[in-house]
Amino acid sequence: MNDSLRKGLRFEDQARRYLVAQGLDLLESNYRCRFGEIDLIMRDAGTLCFIEVRFRKSLDFGGASASITPAKQRRIAKAALFYLSSLSKNPWQLALRFDALLIQQRHGGGLDFDWIQNAFYAQ
Repeated sequence: MNDSLRKGLRFEDQARRYLVAQGLDLLESNYRCRFGEIDLIMRDAGTLCFIEVRFRKSLDFGGASASITPAKQRRIAKAALFYLSSLSKNPWQLALRFDALLIQQRHGGGLDFDWIQNAFYAQ
């Protein structure tokens, strides 16, 4: 496993712990299908959340949120639909939401978490 992948998994684990502490329940992590990957799939009460985790050391080039491009959003939405189609229970009883959890490294260490609910919508 290369350093970049290892670092990404470490930040996704920190994101998962942060969101669990906020009351969400983990359903899947690193869900992969032919359409792409979803970092975290979690339930927030009656809402099924598809969460993209992004880490950036600095705000250069727009920071973490700028890296969730429209093309990336479309891939996540397609992967989410594929995930929903694979469920044995009727997923349409739950509300759906696409979130982003942006992680920014503070000067001198530590991390800031910016959880954006409804960060984008499936089109």
